[in-house]
Amino acid sequence: MSTPALPRSRDEAITAWALAARGGDPVAIERFVHALHRDVRRYIAYLGADPQAVDDLTQDTFLRAFGSLHRFEGRSSARTWLLSIARRAVVDSIRCSASRPRLSRTDDWERAVERAQPRGLPGFDDGIALSDLLAGLPHERREAFVLTQLLGLPYAEAALVSDCSVGTVRSRVARARIALIARLDDAERPVLSGADS
Repeated sequence: MSTPALPRSRDEAITAWALAARGGDPVAIERFVHALHRDVRRYIAYLGADPQAVDDLTQDTFLRAFGSLHRFEGRSSARTWLLSIARRAVVDSIRCSASRPRLSRTDDWERAVERAQPRGLPGFDDGIALSDLLAGLPHERREAFVLTQLLGLPYAEAALVSDCSVGTVRSRVARARIALIARLDDAERPVLSGADS
């Protein structure tokens, strides 16, 4: 069994690897996972999944994908297909969490989260700022923005992942941009002290 040569685009290559992985090609499986692992993890994190569960949900997404890979026929890109699976994994996780009471094992959860964050990576502070800005958006707008602007999915594929129309995705992205720009403007506006009034 031979691994397919790299087609014209990244998405075509990933889809070819997924199709080859259906037949059990270990190189194609490895390339498929390697090519999409970061996108899946970022998408899950931006969907608002519990930060401690992001790695588990990423793994669950790939397990679900490999369990149903035999049904993948390549009608959409493998990336779109996998992000749809990731979305369902997050929704299932949220539903499951909502049905159980939450227990906290630490009194200072903010410090625990800070310790869990990677340090020294380029853009760490920018990533935190972007996460904070995105967290303030409604879920649907945040999802559309992350899919199209951060993960680079075409609007049509983002619509498939989000299970809505292309026009709805465009509208959500436009509204997300407006809200993000307004929040950035507010953050950069100098704070007037009481003495200056």
